[in-house]
Amino acid sequence: MKFDNFITYILLVLAFLLTASCKNLFKWTDANEIPVNAEERVQKNLEEGRGIQFGIGRNKGSGGTFDFASSNELWRASIEVLDFVSFTNASYSGGIIITDWFSGNKETSNDKDLRELKITVRFLSNEIRADGIQVVIHEKICEGKDITNCKIKKIKSNIQNEIKLAILKKATILKKETEKKNFKKRPKKKNK
Repeated sequence: MKFDNFITYILLVLAFLLTASCKNLFKWTDANEIPVNAEERVQKNLEEGRGIQFGIGRNKGSGGTFDFASSNELWRASIEVLDFVSFTNASYSGGIIITDWFSGNKETSNDKDLRELKITVRFLSNEIRADGIQVVIHEKICEGKDITNCKIKKIKSNIQNEIKLAILKKATILKKETEKKNFKKRPKKKNK
């Protein structure tokens, strides 16, 4: 009998806590403030930054912030700079681009060896900064044409810095173009 009372007590406490927190879920508004037309309601909600939010209470009073690959200049610049080689992985949400193996220009000590490179770009920030991206280069050297007998190692090279610099320069250009385009679209203020 005591166990049934305990369960009842726990259920009452949970019900109280759930109903006490409902004030954060629902906001009472005046019907005159809500547009009747659905398109006007959507436009009003977009202007106010509202939308569906999971994890209620984390961003009180504001809508979510969404970064898409097409609006991130650093991502777009990386794709454009590395367009000379195919990608094995390009995950915007994961913040990484990995190229496929490709032949490097440099000859190895033995001309018969097969030498290939792979470039990995990691995004550490959405901001255009030198410490916002990391470029890593791996080298694969196979003895002769035998692709089963290969050694892979991470290398340090000037190519890393050149790729990183090219990405940062291209991202800066793309950001300036985007800002210029957005400035032209901005509505002009009317004088009263």
